[in-house]
Amino acid sequence: MMGHTHAMTGAIAWLGLAPPLAALPLVNESTRFVETGIMATALSPAELIAGAIICAGASMLPDLDHPSATIAQTFGPLTWALSKVVSWLGGGHRGATHSLVFAVAIGFGAHWLANTYPVGRDVMVVLLIGLALRAIGVGIPGNKLGSIMINIGMTAGLYAVFLSLEVGYAWLGLAVAVGSFTHVVGDCMTERGCPVLWPLGAKFVLPWKIGIKTGRKFEQKILAPILSVAIVGLLYWRLAPV
Repeated sequence: MMGHTHAMTGAIAWLGLAPPLAALPLVNESTRFVETGIMATALSPAELIAGAIICAGASMLPDLDHPSATIAQTFGPLTWALSKVVSWLGGGHRGATHSLVFAVAIGFGAHWLANTYPVGRDVMVVLLIGLALRAIGVGIPGNKLGSIMINIGMTAGLYAVFLSLEVGYAWLGLAVAVGSFTHVVGDCMTERGCPVLWPLGAKFVLPWKIGIKTGRKFEQKILAPILSVAIVGLLYWRLAPV
């Protein structure tokens, strides 16, 4: 699947799954109390939206094993070099990073970072926001520098808004894990499948797969609009007054 498809499915997964998961110990624990002074059992509207954006960015993380992927190109030579290393360690594209083990590990890693190093947490939040914006195509077609500047400006603006709304990030690890695993599920709907149970080498393809071919007309002209409508519908459902 293409980057924008992964990003949108990540946002959909968060909007659909996060509210009923908000009471989990992983989310509703000391960090939430320290940041808000309240042991809340539900996400605020701002946290729901922030989580959708961050989950969309996290849904790009498994493709760090592909030097030509959106995430590998997002921050220039730094992410490209990191992608080469990850690709080698993980056994190439659709290797270790496209598995349940990776999603769980990176989710717990993000959760630990959020609880231990606030500065590191904020850096991760900013990077995932920027990655989400890059994935959905925010920018100026044909103008790389202009697109980078717009991405930086919008990322800074969104982070400032979340800061002003006092968004807590006790749910960060959950958003990262959900986004990463959503990517894996999406790729299992394509012809190549994924090694979901890595280190076992078997590639899993969903039995109800529709055989999506990356970048073809169905994904760009049909699937993308459907996912966009789904996001708007879920936002309305979650945020509309009862």
